[in-house]
Amino acid sequence: MMNVPLPSSAAQLPPPVQLTQREIHAILFGVVLAMLLAALDQTIVATALATIGKDLGDVEHLPWVVTIYLLSSTVVTPLYGKASDIWGRRLAMLVAIATFVAGSVACALAPSIYALIVARALQGLGGGGLISLAQTILGDILPPRERSRYQAHVASVFALSSLVGPVLGGLISQHLHWSVIFWINLPLGGLAFWMANSLLRRLPRHERPHKLDFAGAGLLVAATVSLLLALSWGGTRYAWISPEVFGTFAVSAALWGLFALRQRRAAEPLIPTEVLANRVVMFGTLAACFGMGTFVGLSIYAPLYFELVMHLSASDSGVALIPLMIGTVAGATISGRFMMYVRRYKRVALVGLSLGILAQLALAVWPSGLPFWQVEVLLAASSMGLGTLLPVSTISIQNAVKVHQLGTATATMNFFRQLGAAVIVAVFGAILLGGSALVGVPVSSLETFSSPAAGGDLAPVFRWIFAAAALGLAIALTFLAFMEERPLRTTVADPVTPKAT
Repeated sequence: MMNVPLPSSAAQLPPPVQLTQREIHAILFGVVLAMLLAALDQTIVATALATIGKDLGDVEHLPWVVTIYLLSSTVVTPLYGKASDIWGRRLAMLVAIATFVAGSVACALAPSIYALIVARALQGLGGGGLISLAQTILGDILPPRERSRYQAHVASVFALSSLVGPVLGGLISQHLHWSVIFWINLPLGGLAFWMANSLLRRLPRHERPHKLDFAGAGLLVAATVSLLLALSWGGTRYAWISPEVFGTFAVSAALWGLFALRQRRAAEPLIPTEVLANRVVMFGTLAACFGMGTFVGLSIYAPLYFELVMHLSASDSGVALIPLMIGTVAGATISGRFMMYVRRYKRVALVGLSLGILAQLALAVWPSGLPFWQVEVLLAASSMGLGTLLPVSTISIQNAVKVHQLGTATATMNFFRQLGAAVIVAVFGAILLGGSALVGVPVSSLETFSSPAAGGDLAPVFRWIFAAAALGLAIALTFLAFMEERPLRTTVADPVTPKAT
């Protein structure tokens, strides 16, 4: 795509300001806080759902409190990336935080389950931009080689929210009131808004006179919503082969086809052809999609494995999940440090993913009978291998695009990571529900597994879940192996296009 000449207003932008180390750390704290807001709200609500349903007098529609947030936050992620490339990171971040906080207030004041669902949709519209914008801002202030050392902070946010969120949600709903879960976002969001408004004024500015492709954005939103609806309905509300689920998948496929056609014909598509055609972006995004999707799937189904196969209590299974979360942070830290000093930085992630595959295969071969400590070691090894992929994929993608495309490329990666998580979680759920019938434990929904009446030996079912996890990691490893390994820049300037050989 040819660069459009900058108008006079853009040409008169002030030159980039050299940030001090103290300012960089302050911005880092602000963006990590913004990420924590979004990540925590994906986990803190789950344990409070029963209390919310009882208080609002509606249990049937409770799953939509979680599903609608996932839908809205996923579909707007690419829009925030493109908007930040057009109008700047600061404005996009302020809009995201303000929308998230407004949605939180509406959630806390919701008088019915329907009002809460609408409020959660609004909250998701803000939360969808917080994570990708935070990663984009890190790309604005730090060169790729130095940026790798801070990726452990990003991984820590997700690990912390996964560990603390469910516990905090349960304590608040039991001892205070479920609305406090949303009220606590006000002081945190206010602090994040103040820091973004004051600190992000000094960011280097890369705005270009782009246009937002509203037709393409509408098709992307519709295609994503229909796909996520089919995945959330399948095996729970409707059978996978039901006309409702099949029809929704068909509608989604048609909309994705129209979106692809629009991307090819639009004067300035939502995701520029230059970004999609970049082999680093393409393979890095696919590797992150399958890697993160597998991690999310394991984090959801590992507690069920602990309860149904290893016969731990619900609270003990939560504690047993800690190695899975800590391993991710450790892997991201190791990989990030290596990226600063070695040229062949992909090798750490390739070895890490190989280790994760072997660990998941071991669990697939011996789903029962292993001592508890060995299961913990294997899960920690799996998550450590996954953790090594996170900084390599993110930084490689940001290193390969021009600075005015940083927001679009980062948001595209995050969008497909979230979409991959939704797909893989649905696949794991289908394996668990379908396999349970084969071993004589027929159930109609995942919630039934938490009941002692489930009974039966479900170890053979989890054998296939661990095998599917190993396959997901193997696919991520394959895409990473095909991703070009370009030297990491030591400045935030545009990358040099590699010459054809």
